[in-house]
Amino acid sequence: MPEIRFFVSPDGQDDWPGTVDRPFATPHAAQEAVRAATAGMTGDIVVSFTAGVHQLERPLVFDGTQGDSGSHGHRVIYQAHGYGTPEQAKVELNGGRKITGWSAGDDGVWTAPIGDLAPRRLTVDGQPATRAARTTGLPGNVMKTATGYVTDSVEPQAWPDPSGLEFVYPGVYPWSEARIAVASISGDATSTTITMAQPAFDNAGSLYDSKWYGAGGDGTWDGLAAPSVLENNVAFLTEPGTFAVSRAETGEHVLHYRPRHGDEIGKTTVVAPVLQTLVSGQGVRDLVLRGFTFADAAWNGPARTGGYLHYHGNARYERGEFQKIDLGADVGYVHVPAEPVQLPANVDLVSVGRVTMADNHFTRLGAGALRIEESTDVEIRANVFDEISGSGLAVHTSTRVSLRDNLVHHIGTEYRGSSAVLVVESEETTVAHNEIRDVPHNGIVITGGERAKGTQVISNLVERSMGKLMDGGGIYLSASQGSSFAGGTMVRGNVIRDVLTSYNFGLYTDYGAAWITVLGNIVHGADTPIVLQVGPPMENVAFVGNFWDVRPDGYDDPPKTVTVAANTLLPKETFEEAVLADPAGADILARAGRRGLER
Repeated sequence: MPEIRFFVSPDGQDDWPGTVDRPFATPHAAQEAVRAATAGMTGDIVVSFTAGVHQLERPLVFDGTQGDSGSHGHRVIYQAHGYGTPEQAKVELNGGRKITGWSAGDDGVWTAPIGDLAPRRLTVDGQPATRAARTTGLPGNVMKTATGYVTDSVEPQAWPDPSGLEFVYPGVYPWSEARIAVASISGDATSTTITMAQPAFDNAGSLYDSKWYGAGGDGTWDGLAAPSVLENNVAFLTEPGTFAVSRAETGEHVLHYRPRHGDEIGKTTVVAPVLQTLVSGQGVRDLVLRGFTFADAAWNGPARTGGYLHYHGNARYERGEFQKIDLGADVGYVHVPAEPVQLPANVDLVSVGRVTMADNHFTRLGAGALRIEESTDVEIRANVFDEISGSGLAVHTSTRVSLRDNLVHHIGTEYRGSSAVLVVESEETTVAHNEIRDVPHNGIVITGGERAKGTQVISNLVERSMGKLMDGGGIYLSASQGSSFAGGTMVRGNVIRDVLTSYNFGLYTDYGAAWITVLGNIVHGADTPIVLQVGPPMENVAFVGNFWDVRPDGYDDPPKTVTVAANTLLPKETFEEAVLADPAGADILARAGRRGLER
């Protein structure tokens, strides 16, 4: 059957016909041509992008009501030119803006006017820069007040333009990290008063109200007692490759950047993210996107709300009431959002079907990378996710989503409670042969609920998870995953190495986990490979045929509805050699991880 082909090139023109010799300039022009052709499809429609950076002035939106879907059993394919061949073009869809008008000060710091932009990320010659930060907290003797903090140090009064300053609270709950903006700094010759943004500071006090009796004493714990990290002030620009945004004049912001060795005004390219959505799909069917790099997108949520009040995974507080969760008289209590809000993604698919995203690179993104919601028959295959402020892959209330052979690393660079892979209340999800490494909290999260059943977590390789926050694991599962072992979640053949922070579990079945089979996995380098006592208690969970290097607490006396059998304890010091010497262990190691080539 004949295909229809269109071409897009940075050197093209949108009033050309989109042929190989006279290509379109933008994907939006190609999209209009596709829409005119989908109703009469007799073969696939293929849109090929030649090499280069394609600057998106607005999001690329695929809408099932506007002719963006394939028809008559055929697909609409957007791809890099020469996809799948050695000559495949390097194509970037970019949501940023080049910053110009630089000048260098006597201290070596570059400055440039940026209008009303307030970037939280910056890309310099293709590499991420970081926000200027002070990592030693507030100076002096600090006391928390109803509206912020008082310190006997006068140093903060010298910090210019505090309106962009943000305080960071790692471990405000062991699994959470909060961010709250500063409203003002004032003081006299003996003390400094720091007033925090409202209502964010009051809301944080309500959300992070907790007691932890297991810690001894009266259980009092105040994660907001003082910030550990201060970000985004010109006073902190001491390290090369860092930046800060001055917002002293409304609409006339100034970007400050301390250059790295080799950076040169006029030659070094600096890009600030602008678009908050690069690509979205709504109700579209039979669509393929492959061979692209999605880069330089923003998320302005913290500026809009005065902070980022994280709770767990991608959930945060923005509105509504707070719900008290009693963890037991000997443990304590915490508060959670009654109406949690999920972190958005810079590439977003909602109510789509038969959509494939393959061999793409998601990088330098300011929200989550990719979110899939209320969708069916979606394949996410052989993609790379890195340098992401939030989560890598998030699937919500969907059916038959396949996440295979993806590489996810260095995500959660800003919102550190984010997971590499998150699956929430979805049916028949497959998470297989992915590689996850160097992430700040959980590697893979499977959250159950009424819709959850039939999830397969198979032969993934998770290394160096839990790099920043505590109380998580390489693979984390919570709540019921169905109504029987046959229809529940299977966790099989995964390899989990080096779960880094304290109080962690390699395979963590938490908070009423049920109908889960944990079969033939390898855990090496975690505090504890599994947990057997949680609240609410787990039911109908089986741990069979796994290999680990620490005997789990309570192994000889598990809960009555938990099966623990035929697991192998190997010496920690010679674990790798010992597991390779076991035929079953060697087979698990050989199968785990990506089967495709890295980019």
